Amino acid sequence: MARPVLLLLLCAFVLLASSTRASAAIVEHSFDVKNLTVRRLCGEQVITAVNGSLPGPTIRAQEGDTLVVHVHNRSPYSLTIHWHGVFQLMSAWADGPDMVTQCPIRPGTKYTYRFKITQQEGTLWWHAHTSWLRATVYGALIIRPRSGQSYPFPKPDKEVPILLGEWWNANVVDVENQALASGGGPNGSDAYTINGKPGDLYPCSQNQTYKLEVEKGKTYLLRIINAALNNQLFYKVANHKLTVVGVDAEYTKPYVTDVVVIAPGQTADVLLTADQPVGSYYMAAHPYASQPAIPFASTTTRGIIVYDGAGSAAPIMPVLPAFSDTPTAHKFFSNLTGLVDGPNWVPVPSHVDKHMFVTIGLGLDQCGTNTTCQGQNGQRFSASMNNASFVFPPSLSMLQAFFFNVNGVYTPDFPSKPPVKFDYTNTNVSNNTSLLFAPKSTSVTKLKFNETVEMVLQNTALIAIENHPMHLHGFNFHVLAQGFGNYDPKRDSKKFNLVNPQRRNTIAVPVGGWAVIRFQANNPGVWLMHCHLDVHLPWGLATAFVVENGPTPSTMLPPPPHDLPQC
Repeated sequence: MARPVLLLLLCAFVLLASSTRASAAIVEHSFDVKNLTVRRLCGEQVITAVNGSLPGPTIRAQEGDTLVVHVHNRSPYSLTIHWHGVFQLMSAWADGPDMVTQCPIRPGTKYTYRFKITQQEGTLWWHAHTSWLRATVYGALIIRPRSGQSYPFPKPDKEVPILLGEWWNANVVDVENQALASGGGPNGSDAYTINGKPGDLYPCSQNQTYKLEVEKGKTYLLRIINAALNNQLFYKVANHKLTVVGVDAEYTKPYVTDVVVIAPGQTADVLLTADQPVGSYYMAAHPYASQPAIPFASTTTRGIIVYDGAGSAAPIMPVLPAFSDTPTAHKFFSNLTGLVDGPNWVPVPSHVDKHMFVTIGLGLDQCGTNTTCQGQNGQRFSASMNNASFVFPPSLSMLQAFFFNVNGVYTPDFPSKPPVKFDYTNTNVSNNTSLLFAPKSTSVTKLKFNETVEMVLQNTALIAIENHPMHLHGFNFHVLAQGFGNYDPKRDSKKFNLVNPQRRNTIAVPVGGWAVIRFQANNPGVWLMHCHLDVHLPWGLATAFVVENGPTPSTMLPPPPHDLPQC
């Protein structure tokens, strides 16, 4: 009797294993990166693009698939590709940030990214992670459930990527280089875009307006991505409610809203039901400018949702929030919660191994002798975390230094608290020169494998008080709480949501406020944490975590690929 039972169990195991293998596939793409001439806003502009399109190609995969992307760089610029939000479990070499996990792919050379998508479903994206090239080198990465699995919400009738971007009537590399040379802020963008199109509020753009055709009664999953370089955005659809069911490839408890607020780097999965009278309705987006004193492009991009059978009447336009509507932004960001019984839900770690309190904000750097820069006080703009202004290494990636045990590339001395305590969000400190000049360094935090980190991210009022979207590579984190003013551990720790907090890879730290995040360092490698406003990254608003190998071969970083680019 025992033998037939054993055979049945073995057969069941084999069937389960073969079913799991059958549901996973190798998804292969080729990226041809080169110059492309496009016409926008009454003129032609040469941009860097992938496969001749803006945005670049959408990658569609299922959880468990292995992604293989062959990149041929035929552009005039060195570059890397970052797979924004992908965990890269045991595949840190494929993460992509320039000089962190790899040297750049030089013009005329090739590199193949290989990695497995594990325990993630939803909307992510990919983009260049070198200079400002991601303004035009970006695209959607859509991860569906494995075959036989379903969404934790009613299946939509159609899925639609909505990529929000920015456009410059200039070479974006030149825009960045000019700002770095002058020490001042960069020129603002000339337009915002929806799926690469600016919309009919801009000149010469009547035929450059994104259009989505819908049928009355059907439901559409909008996979919204903020690919803009330097602006958070409000997004609305006239007369329609939106139901948020996911952020950053993490399912959320359904949240009904009439406006989505989305920071650079973030994604939102949103259900829209075509339940209004047959007609045409604008979708529109414009900036959430948490600090109006900082120059920004106060324009609006829009596309059109057209019902089947709609007449020629003009589309209805939504009323967007005011540019500086912080209450609306905070309401949206703070009302999202995780879907505890959903796929891939991870409970909040109860034990914390490392506590960190990290200030984030702007500052200044010396202009140099006999010169005057365009930053405040005639100096260069800079930025820092805990008074350490991050510099990328020049000749060897940080991950290579970690793997091959090379000294001198980075230092494991990033402070776990500010070296000087002050009234962080008091605007009276904005021009306190004793606080503005942070030393430059490649300073990191070393973590043991599986350590749990709790980090308070505290905005400051140095130079200007603003909202900062902070992105962590290699991990998602639970957002335990967020608020305004200076974080008070006695008062604010009582606000922690330890039951069903939202989990994501990019947090918009409130203007003049704070956010508390918690994550488990279960992935060996070097992982960048930085502000996803591209104007701030070269100024130094970044740091990195170096996570040690685990105790078993399956928890150790494998050797680098044989074709890893060399500096």
